[in-house]
Amino acid sequence: MGKPTKWVTETNDGHSQFYIDRFRQLAQEGADLAGEARLVDAMAAPGSTVLDAGCGTGRVGGEIARRGHHVVGVDADPELVAEASRNYPDQEWIVGDLTELNLVDSAGEQRIFAAAISPGNVLPFMAEGTQAQALSCLRAHVAPEGFALIGFGTGRGYEIETFDHDLDSAGWRLEWRFATWDLKPWTPAADFAVSVLRHR
Repeated sequence: MGKPTKWVTETNDGHSQFYIDRFRQLAQEGADLAGEARLVDAMAAPGSTVLDAGCGTGRVGGEIARRGHHVVGVDADPELVAEASRNYPDQEWIVGDLTELNLVDSAGEQRIFAAAISPGNVLPFMAEGTQAQALSCLRAHVAPEGFALIGFGTGRGYEIETFDHDLDSAGWRLEWRFATWDLKPWTPAADFAVSVLRHR
């Protein structure tokens, strides 16, 4: 594994369980937790393969799968991946470091996906300076005609200017940017960014 993420170094013991419990409660309260999945489903062809990078409990990937796509989720936190496996046993959930992502099939060939998504502040929680490598690994797993959706809150130590620089160095092209998963217009004052990426 690469450098420890901020999820490990800047959170307390029990944070993973707190995260699991928080989203269980939100779901029970009827909160809309499917915005990310709706956007993927609108953009991807029916039955697409989707890589959920930083999948956590499978909240997003599980909903994408419910809409008819095949999902592979990867996260560095084994507790969250175990929760994803319990919640969505028909999909594939892997403990792994996004900076070392190298998924292969049974023939040893690199697995390629029609789309990838990384929501939920995955990049800001990564170890400082490792995001460009993760974005490069992500690009290597997305088909040339495919896309990636990256969403994170600004003001969390990983700013848009750094992100855009990392995109360029990783070979991505920014196609669109929005302030929310339901596509409200982006402005520099927005506290969240949803970026649609294509191969450069």
